[in-house]
Amino acid sequence: MDVNAAVAALAAIAGVCTGVIAMLAFRWSERDQTRPTRTSLHTDAVLPPGVDTVLSVLRSSAVVLDESDSVVKASSAAYALGLVRGGKLAVEPMLHMARDTRRDGEIRQVELDLPRRGTGRGEALAVSARVAPLGSRLVLLLVEDLTEARRIEAVRRDFVANVSHELKTPTGALSLLSEAVMDASDDPEAVTRFAGRMQIEATRLTNLVQELIDLSRVQNDDPLEDAEPVRVDELVAEAIDRSRHAASNKQITMASGGTVHLHVWGNRGQLAAALGNLVENAVNYSPARTRVGIAAHRVSATGGDLIEIAVTDQGIGISEKDRERIFERFYRVDPARSRATGGTGLGLAIVKHVAASHGGEVTVWSSEGQGSTFTLRLPEAGAVRDRSSVIPDDDDRTAHNSDTDTDTETSLELDVPPTVIAAPEVLP
Repeated sequence: MDVNAAVAALAAIAGVCTGVIAMLAFRWSERDQTRPTRTSLHTDAVLPPGVDTVLSVLRSSAVVLDESDSVVKASSAAYALGLVRGGKLAVEPMLHMARDTRRDGEIRQVELDLPRRGTGRGEALAVSARVAPLGSRLVLLLVEDLTEARRIEAVRRDFVANVSHELKTPTGALSLLSEAVMDASDDPEAVTRFAGRMQIEATRLTNLVQELIDLSRVQNDDPLEDAEPVRVDELVAEAIDRSRHAASNKQITMASGGTVHLHVWGNRGQLAAALGNLVENAVNYSPARTRVGIAAHRVSATGGDLIEIAVTDQGIGISEKDRERIFERFYRVDPARSRATGGTGLGLAIVKHVAASHGGEVTVWSSEGQGSTFTLRLPEAGAVRDRSSVIPDDDDRTAHNSDTDTDTETSLELDVPPTVIAAPEVLP
């Protein structure tokens, strides 16, 4: 009995010890859970209620600094811009602003140009920084990226300046020529000569205004609002007809070819203007008695087939440095030649906007002294392709142009891939 009593006593003591240990462990666990961690010291424990949520939905880059200039909270955009590194604010001017605001409580704002991270080209990142006190100990820094807004503003200023210059040239010429006509009223030959010059300048002014209207329209209009299946054959025929007179005067042969019965989806007027500009440029920048070719093909691509319309000339070609800028507004490779041909420098800008708004692109291949090939790539109208594919006529496999009154030829070499069409050798 004494043994049993001793065992029971030992068991009771052990149970009491176990309970005490368990209670101490539980208390210790609670203490660890409630003890502020390094992370909580720099986030929820010091931020006023709701501030963390508000900062997470702001479009601006947000950084919260404590009294020791350590980063308490920073948005992912702040890290992406390179504002925060190693738990510290990495931009010295912003850090000085934060210290001044912490000292006197005044809200400060400044615009800065910061070096862009990861580039060695000296590109600047334009930002607007605003610093305000947040409670008694914290400072809030909001940074807005102004780089894209400044770029757009610069493009707008350049556009207005270029438009003013381009409009002033023909209007000034018309004014001077009108004075010359008045002074030469007793000289019929001089009047005729000056009147001819006035007609040229008036035509140039009309073309410039029309292309400005076209550029504004393609930028502001949604091509999908009036979208329809557009036959590529009709676009090519219209583009050729638009430049027929200029080509005839220079004895330039215009040849169309490629795959027929192709359709693209989009605004017919915009697509006709874009292709017409490419053909018109090819004619204007080609020497006399050469050849301009227009060929359309279907090419496979991820997400659906594309229609490639290539316009090839045997003109003066484009240098490599100019190829990077030819789609800019008012940029002209040879300003003197553009004045002679009536070019405004807006035609290729219109082509680029039309291609982009229709989900396509325009590219250029060129070699100085050999010629150029501009390729317009547009998504194919799939439903129309299915209906067209059932046409069994063998003649449909060749391109055609029924008008034989001008120097327009038909190319039957339809199996030449688009990359080969781009080379000037195919237009002997």
